[in-house]
Amino acid sequence: MAAAEVLVRVRGVDVLRRRGGAKVRALTGVDLDVRRGEKVALLGANGAGKTTLTHVMLGLLRPSGGTVEVLGGPPEPALAAGELGAMLQESGLMRNVRVGELITLVTELYGRRSGAEVLAECGLGELRRRQVTHLSGGERQRLRLGLALAGLPRLLFLDEPTVALDVAARGRFWEILDERARNGATVLFTTHYLHEAEQFADRVVVLRAGRIVADGTVDELRSAFTESRLSFRMGEPLPDSMLRGLPGVRTTEELDDGTHVLTTTDSDATLAALYAKVGGAGGAVPRGVTLTSASLEDAVATLLEEER
Repeated sequence: MAAAEVLVRVRGVDVLRRRGGAKVRALTGVDLDVRRGEKVALLGANGAGKTTLTHVMLGLLRPSGGTVEVLGGPPEPALAAGELGAMLQESGLMRNVRVGELITLVTELYGRRSGAEVLAECGLGELRRRQVTHLSGGERQRLRLGLALAGLPRLLFLDEPTVALDVAARGRFWEILDERARNGATVLFTTHYLHEAEQFADRVVVLRAGRIVADGTVDELRSAFTESRLSFRMGEPLPDSMLRGLPGVRTTEELDDGTHVLTTTDSDATLAALYAKVGGAGGAVPRGVTLTSASLEDAVATLLEEER
């Protein structure tokens, strides 16, 4: 099967920005390809470069070095033509205008769909007569999503899009984006809610201090950090030296309620040896055994911890 078309190509991008009168590198040597149909999560701590990279790909920020191609050329024409949709944290909204008027204005500029269609898709129908200045934070986010979708874009860039949304609204938000993706849109988004990336993204890119430090599927990132947590209780004390001697065990901890917690790189071998040793020591067996595999949050936390 042929590889999917590359819609975004970033090569060797550097960005210098002024902070407190000094120049600092916001991005350093960033290389990134985004292919048609992908749902890509950009993850990292505050200041890692996620928003800066998003602005570079949208043509809102000119890099100090390197090249950026979007849909085969510079990003500005694609943005002007409605091929790119953007929902940015700091984007403002027109004042003294109604929701329906604003959506209709933008959809008519692109001429690809009706305002009524966008209002229905984003659940804004009941708000169409409301002044933008009278919207709540969550309602403003829904309006920003509607504006991002107004031109039926091939590429969607979303910067912390679910901030200010309640749980139900977040679920509806991702349903809308799943539908857009099924209809051929490519989605790039930043988020601090790692469970959203785990559930929605099929690819994760982690930035640290302006550099990409990991790039792969959710499963690939999880599998790169294979330590599991094994917890259990015993009716009698166990020496820490015995637990540390079990195969695969990296760390041990005993909680106040007597629960033992082990981190292990080989949970099967650890469990087998645990049952063999404690059984041989007097017939006692572990109770309440639970095994927790590494999550995407664990993987990202480990990557970001390496910065310190």
